[in-house]
Amino acid sequence: MSAPQLRRRTVLSALSASVLAVGGLTVVGQLEASAAESSPVGFASLNGGTTGGSASTVVTVTSASALKSALSSSTSQTVRVSGLISISGMYNVASNKTVIGVGSGSGITGGGLNLSGVRNVIIRNMVFRNAGDDSINVQTNTTNVWIDHNDLANGYDGLIDIKRGSDFITVSWNKLHDHDKSMLLGHSDDNGSQDIGHLRVTYVHNWFNGTNQRHPRVRFGNPVHVLNNYYSNIGSYGVASTENAGVFVERNYFENVGSPTITQTGDSAAGNLKVLNNYRVNSGTEQVRNGASVAAIPYSYTPEANNTVKATVTAGAGTGKI
Repeated sequence: MSAPQLRRRTVLSALSASVLAVGGLTVVGQLEASAAESSPVGFASLNGGTTGGSASTVVTVTSASALKSALSSSTSQTVRVSGLISISGMYNVASNKTVIGVGSGSGITGGGLNLSGVRNVIIRNMVFRNAGDDSINVQTNTTNVWIDHNDLANGYDGLIDIKRGSDFITVSWNKLHDHDKSMLLGHSDDNGSQDIGHLRVTYVHNWFNGTNQRHPRVRFGNPVHVLNNYYSNIGSYGVASTENAGVFVERNYFENVGSPTITQTGDSAAGNLKVLNNYRVNSGTEQVRNGASVAAIPYSYTPEANNTVKATVTAGAGTGKI
């Protein structure tokens, strides 16, 4: 199966109606911008693709108990989250699920979602607030995950952490703000035996607004594709490559970012990083290292021009845009 292209969508007016399939669920809504793919682009489109839960089995939840039950069910289904549901701890998500917020303000507060040893999960249009641990934790050889059009802020640890041999994942059109440690890829310097050859992730059209670090912070994964994201007012650094990872940072828009890319942080050994045509406004110099060791991107794509990324991402990232 050929991989679909990463592509820029035509910008629609705020009044333009759109009908699209979301993990098999048909959604009719108003698009404010160009930001809605009907299926994942990048790594989540490979390895058999990521389709999420069944369209014919749809459950709408409004309480913590109903949400927990629906997420952990072995049934392939679409779980519609209505309202901002308060939970405690991490709720496990089973394979073959689409989790989608209803409207622009639905999601969870106080806890997070845990994907461990599962396959084929889509998380879209969800608000995540005040998690006691991670907001979204992807771990233990989980594959084929699409995390798209969510609004994440003010958690305790990571907003979107991917680790322990997980693979074939796309993180797209999310808005991350008011937080320190945004996105970890690879949890530990001593986990190479499980992580090498995995942790292949596409980060595309995300908006990091006033966050501090880990956008992402990568160990071992190669290649990791960081494409057409908008970084605004970043505290510590943008993208970090460590532990011999291979990260390709391409046509992003950095604004008020002192260190757009770095090749070592903490106690980790250096990683490999190459850059191409990033757009920098009031931002520092990019660090690069051994770009020849960054593996080729294995899917076809057409990148957006770097100087238009800010407008596209700010119009389209976050909830209420699909």
